Amino acid sequence: MAGTAGTPGTPRVLRAMNDRTALDLLLEHGPLSRTRIGKLTGLSKPTASQLLARLEAGGLVLATGTTEGRPGPGAQLYEVNPAAAYAAGLDVNPRRIRAAVADLTGRTVGRYELSAPGRRSGAPVVRQVTDALDGAVKAAGLSRSDIHRLVIGTPGAFDPNTGRLRYASHLPGWHSPTLLDELAAALPMPFEYENDVNLVALAEQRLGAARDHSDFVLLWNQEGLGAALVLGGRLHRGWTGGAGEVGFLPVPGTPLVRQVARANSGGFQELAGSQAVPRLARELGIEDIPQGPYTEAAAALLERAAANPDDDKAHHRLLHTDATRLATGLASLVSVLDPELVVLSGTGLTSGGEVLRALIQAELEELAAPRPRLVVGDVREHPVLRGALESALATTRDEVFDTSR
Repeated sequence: MAGTAGTPGTPRVLRAMNDRTALDLLLEHGPLSRTRIGKLTGLSKPTASQLLARLEAGGLVLATGTTEGRPGPGAQLYEVNPAAAYAAGLDVNPRRIRAAVADLTGRTVGRYELSAPGRRSGAPVVRQVTDALDGAVKAAGLSRSDIHRLVIGTPGAFDPNTGRLRYASHLPGWHSPTLLDELAAALPMPFEYENDVNLVALAEQRLGAARDHSDFVLLWNQEGLGAALVLGGRLHRGWTGGAGEVGFLPVPGTPLVRQVARANSGGFQELAGSQAVPRLARELGIEDIPQGPYTEAAAALLERAAANPDDDKAHHRLLHTDATRLATGLASLVSVLDPELVVLSGTGLTSGGEVLRALIQAELEELAAPRPRLVVGDVREHPVLRGALESALATTRDEVFDTSR
């Protein structure tokens, strides 16, 4: 019996599967010829030609240039049409909202940063979000209606059971039970929200140190200390969205913190968060501590110590003590999860480079039975924002590339 249209095995579905394969290959490799697409997909030349004609007519691919450097006339090249759809991402923290727009190929075409001074500004959260988004959209030369999807990254996580932001009491204005409904009413495109550290993990999985890894932990140390857990290739968020909030972990070496959600801190955060590095430096007698935000001071101190790990005893002790503190909390995490890989990210971890990574690896092997490989993250420029864009683009591509509809 012949299947109905749209069921597995029908010509329509098979064409859609071939279309998606070709589009993914164009995203991965860049411009390709008809012959090359045929070889990569296993399709005959006539079928590949029909496929490209179909995608070109649908506005998903463009004919662009010809091959060079070979005898005879050059072959026509095809690429994904970058203007077929656009996606946007927001990276939110208490100090600012950073926004960006990317075309369908992933190229960033517009950026904007909005100061978010907090409760005293009087500006409601919805207004801050729309202003930041509009700034990036304008920088891209687009309008709001051109944006297919938006992903918003914040500290903490929106509890899927209540719709309220949890684990981020330091983010003013974001805890209203009606906030998500208000955002939905103000935004003309579908939007999603995600924990900021989870988005960094997504960026590393798509573009960086965790590519081809389906089980890994990302440890993040910047304004806060947190983790993202990727198990079986998927983010594990937990029942309330709080999986990975390791800053609240009780750890030896620091007083027991109670009412952690209200305090917005915990033992591991107090012991090994970026704010602890300048404090430790003072205890060790280091005098030339950089001024400014503690994240920048911590990064500068770790970079300096890693550059000359054996030349200065105080800086040598700073690096070793920081590594031990970080490994102390990380040991609990890897003992429970036994991940294949641990990615170290955020300036509180990447500024020490390979020297700090090696010290944490050695300490972790003393403190935990599992021995995952530790690597320093590759995505350094605005990793939360890059992860938000990658998340928005993944869903956008699934929807735009579905030619079976």
